[in-house]
Amino acid sequence: MSDATTKSAGVPGIRDMLEKLIALPSISSSTPEWDHSNEAVVRTLAEWLEPLGFAIELMAVPGMPGKYNLIATLGSGPGGLVLSGHTDTVPFDDKRWQSDPFTLTERDNRWYGLGTCDMKGFFPLAIEAARAFAGQPLKQPLIILATADEESSMNGARALAEAGRPKARYAVIGEPTGLKPVRMHKGIMMERLVFEGQSGHSSDPALGRNAMEGMHEALGELLDLRQTWQEQYQNPNFRVQVPTLNLGCIHGGDNPNRICARCELHFDLRPLPGMEMGALRQAILGKLQPLAERRDLNMLFEPLFDGVPPFETPADAALVSVCEKLTGHTAHAVGFATEAPWLQQLGLETLVMGPGSIDQAHQPDEFLELSQLEPTVKILKGLIQQFCL
Repeated sequence: MSDATTKSAGVPGIRDMLEKLIALPSISSSTPEWDHSNEAVVRTLAEWLEPLGFAIELMAVPGMPGKYNLIATLGSGPGGLVLSGHTDTVPFDDKRWQSDPFTLTERDNRWYGLGTCDMKGFFPLAIEAARAFAGQPLKQPLIILATADEESSMNGARALAEAGRPKARYAVIGEPTGLKPVRMHKGIMMERLVFEGQSGHSSDPALGRNAMEGMHEALGELLDLRQTWQEQYQNPNFRVQVPTLNLGCIHGGDNPNRICARCELHFDLRPLPGMEMGALRQAILGKLQPLAERRDLNMLFEPLFDGVPPFETPADAALVSVCEKLTGHTAHAVGFATEAPWLQQLGLETLVMGPGSIDQAHQPDEFLELSQLEPTVKILKGLIQQFCL
């Protein structure tokens, strides 16, 4: 038995690996009582990758105690392939689950559990694919990347971009796409607008400055901007071909007979590739600032979170071509966002492709079809063969 085979023998099989990962809670949430550390997950992945010859680096995410990225590298060189996934899951409602979310449960030719599909299930399949190359001399490195907090802040991916790591040429993010390559997605911006005026008796409008009336005018400006953007930008690759702006929630005032002193709006904006988030915010400010000044209202306009930029890899990129050949599917666009923009910022040609369906993500009784396992390993082996050997 070769040295590589001996080492590989100490690494569990796919099911045992996923069973262990599902049993380790790693929820990320902006609500502190839900939020968990992901340290146990990345250390467990490191325990399996090290015997295969991977060099292990744990990177603490700045300002986020208990949150870590894992960069595991097999081989060396300037190019190479990154297989990337996030280690966190969303919160869950246990009353709506038929089985324990933290126990891998098999029924109906599916594996059920929190994170099976989105996206802990990708890691055992990537490790299984890598196992076949343990001990082989790679011309370019293979990197398995595991990130923190994709489901909440994306701060794990942001930290990697700021650190300039990892260095490689190509990256595949194993989000659930039914093993169909995805080369573009919209961005997400969630914004907060607050107007503050002056309360007073409703019998005399001169006694106050009505924040709700200011917001009424602002809503019109936002809807006008939406129409302008939708006329200016269309992309037929998307099911919803235009950028969207959704007025999500609004709160203001306290009584019918008092002038409204404060009104707050939360809205989201989903830009297409080619739309720059900073420019969109400046366009909104350009409409709302004069309105606030004219009405003598104090205005606060700020992101609810930093946002995810839109993402696009050209249709003729080498990685797109290889993934289309390996899967038999033409690369397409999706409406959900991923960590792809930050890997792209690192100079990596990036694509999103993994087992499972986004329809099962964030749902009770989340599952991964067993029929997806073997094809995923085969495709990942093909990618490693192409870009590392």
